[in-house]
Amino acid sequence: MRQAMIGLVLGMHIVMCLQTGCSQTVLNDPIPLNSGKIRGVTQQGMQIYRGIPFAAPPVGNLRWKPPQPVAPWEGVRDCTAFGPACPQPKQALMPINADGQSEDCLYLNVWTPAKTTGERLPVMVWIHGGGCTTGAGSLAIYDGSNLARQGVVVVTINYRLGPFGFFAHPLLSAELPQGVSGNYGFLDQIAALRWVHNNIAAFGGDPGCVTIFGESAGSCSVVRLLISPLAKGLFHRAIAESGGIGRSRHLRENWGMKSMEQVGEEMAQALGCTNLTALRAKTAEELLQTANPAQGLFGKGVKFGWVVDGWAIPDDPALLYAARKYSDVPLLIGANADEGSIFMAQLPTQTVQTYRMTVKALFGPESDAVLKLFPVERDEDVKPAMERLTTVFAFVADARAIARMKGLGQEKAYLYHFTRVPPALRNRGLGAAHGMEIPYVFDNLPRFMSAEDQQLAATMSACWVRFAKTGDPNGLGLPAWPAYDAADRYLEFGDGVSVKSRLYKEACDLYDRLHKQRQTGLGYQL
Repeated sequence: MRQAMIGLVLGMHIVMCLQTGCSQTVLNDPIPLNSGKIRGVTQQGMQIYRGIPFAAPPVGNLRWKPPQPVAPWEGVRDCTAFGPACPQPKQALMPINADGQSEDCLYLNVWTPAKTTGERLPVMVWIHGGGCTTGAGSLAIYDGSNLARQGVVVVTINYRLGPFGFFAHPLLSAELPQGVSGNYGFLDQIAALRWVHNNIAAFGGDPGCVTIFGESAGSCSVVRLLISPLAKGLFHRAIAESGGIGRSRHLRENWGMKSMEQVGEEMAQALGCTNLTALRAKTAEELLQTANPAQGLFGKGVKFGWVVDGWAIPDDPALLYAARKYSDVPLLIGANADEGSIFMAQLPTQTVQTYRMTVKALFGPESDAVLKLFPVERDEDVKPAMERLTTVFAFVADARAIARMKGLGQEKAYLYHFTRVPPALRNRGLGAAHGMEIPYVFDNLPRFMSAEDQQLAATMSACWVRFAKTGDPNGLGLPAWPAYDAADRYLEFGDGVSVKSRLYKEACDLYDRLHKQRQTGLGYQL
């Protein structure tokens, strides 16, 4: 599953901490927010605030409602410990202890190097991945200290997940004036951005210079925030790592998957509930067990995620991008060389025959073209072919398609491809897997990693920070990175850093043709 590679890097991060020891922290002076005063800690010159509430606890009657304002508090609130993560399925590699989970999960964290509130530093807001089912902004791999030291304020957020964040039902839709339900986790992300807009100046941040960035489901969220009218004006640059348009589930219509309201009705029936009072009385454990949220690209269970509801997400994102109905902000987007590797364990063993049948079922009249690009002759060819096909069509081509839709217009887009496999991980056979770029972006590699890896992390994080500051990743001492244009150029971060072009061009062109079919109503869904 997607957490595998992140788990490996997190393990190294923990070893580093044990080897070097954690520095002492001291409480800093309280700062005022619009809901009350908070106090965090000072650590190695960095001001850190953990577990800041950005919305009211979504519990009781607020379960499955849009995020509500935080109730003001008296005195000074201690924000030195992370808030709970949203309840989620168990994981082996990156578990979040049950006592660290709660439906009362709408908290964010801030790292700031600012010494005064007047510094107006650029702000970077991280949206974690996990398939809208797992994860939290408090994971150690997302520590914002090293990014913040480069002159930005870093914010990581939680949002509701799985059946808590993306459950829809006709009775819930009837509660809202907009007549919709199911996008609560997405609305949480927007509420966090609104909190940043209203409060980040107190941390020395500039509410007029906010970059949203995320990976996997966090990246898909970034792509959707760009088309949401509810998020317009709340950010000014966007970075999408390994996640794009993909498939969309509609609130009431069948778009190749059951509508989200139908999923909700079936879940309510399984719980034996005929009204909202009964549904809201169910425990988090009961909801998780009944919902059976799917993990990973090919995991079994219910796929929870963003809902095309006509309000927060007005229409199919593919159609909105094609119609250029998105926020006019600079975009940095890309994917990794071996995205598909960690998802292969979720697939049953396939033969040449079953592989070809699967491709024909997925790609219809274009299946012969796909089989030509990703051929198999022997059963042992199937796994690497499926891994490469998944990498290209689910990640690389999607990133290029969005870069083309934005970058060939008036907006600037910058495309990247991450290929680095650190020597310490080469014998694991996962390559530059899904999530592998994260510790480089945050410059959080453990010290025992090679000098080449440390330099690559310094370069990548500096490019991300430069983009957050200016909307352009180019700068003194940084590699030249051309904006995406008809030359189909991108920047590769690998054993070296260099400009290349025409990555998987035939496959990406085929992907674009498939999306045009989707736009003309033929119903194709990647």
